[in-house]
Amino acid sequence: MFKIAQLGAGRMGGVHAGNSAAHPSLDLAYIVDPRADAADRLASRTGARVASLEDVLSDADVKGVIVASATDCHLDHVLACLGAGKAVFCEKPLDLNLTRLLASADHFGPQAPALFVAFNRRFDRHVRALKARIDTGTIGSLETLHVVNHDPESPPAGFIPGSGGLFKDFTIHDLDLAPWLLGEKVVEIFAWASCLVDPEIGRLGDVDTAKLVLRTGSGRLCTLSNSRRTGYGYDQRIEAFGSKGMARMDNEVRSTVSVWGADGAQADAFPYAFMNRYAGAYAAELDHFAQVLAGTAKPETGYQASIDALALAEAAALSVQTGQPVRM
Repeated sequence: MFKIAQLGAGRMGGVHAGNSAAHPSLDLAYIVDPRADAADRLASRTGARVASLEDVLSDADVKGVIVASATDCHLDHVLACLGAGKAVFCEKPLDLNLTRLLASADHFGPQAPALFVAFNRRFDRHVRALKARIDTGTIGSLETLHVVNHDPESPPAGFIPGSGGLFKDFTIHDLDLAPWLLGEKVVEIFAWASCLVDPEIGRLGDVDTAKLVLRTGSGRLCTLSNSRRTGYGYDQRIEAFGSKGMARMDNEVRSTVSVWGADGAQADAFPYAFMNRYAGAYAAELDHFAQVLAGTAKPETGYQASIDALALAEAAALSVQTGQPVRM
């Protein structure tokens, strides 16, 4: 087993710590969080003990660290752990400032310990099955992609100021996923955005609804649809159109049972929150990190993936501001 530690005992920290504690190849030894009550609760639930960052960095037996701390601490914590020779699993984003991230490039060279930045959707079994259909040519040559990513409801207003905004907090998942599915880098992006869900989000300087168009070097096109509200669940759909046909990833449902009556069909609901919809993906991320620690896999997403997605997020915001497409 690999002895690991975790920084952060918040919502995502609870997910990752729970998966780590249950993983047969991982020994979650330490929980670090400046909020003593949160650290105590998570440590008690997982069998770990509360420690300081210094304890983690100085323990030579700790081979890996999960960084699930506050977003504005991610990069500093990652650099500290890498500097101490620890492999790192970092909850996305690695950082919200592209200039700062680019300036840190020397810390992420080929001789640095492994860094895995957890863009969870690449590890969802449905997304991976869709990717396999595209890559094996089942639908011929991929031409266009349509991605729907809609939250069931907007987050609390207090979340917005530190989130980085819709594009860096929310759309960034799609901005990582789309080029991966397309098989090419995006060379141009255009975005429209509005505040249609919660006026308070607009007052805080953010948007809650967006439509984006991405173009690759070969001319492949992708549309992204984002909204902070559906009212009916966490809407996650992808359609891939190729020269021979179409492949589609639909929403998961609680069951495949539908009931038919005089009023028509009634189908079961699908997950209301991202933590339910992507529970399997979060577990698969930990499997991947265990393989990285074992030396049987290299991180699928790391520093470069973080740079690529963040650059697209900043370009999307610039496109909204100028009303013009942005070349990458």
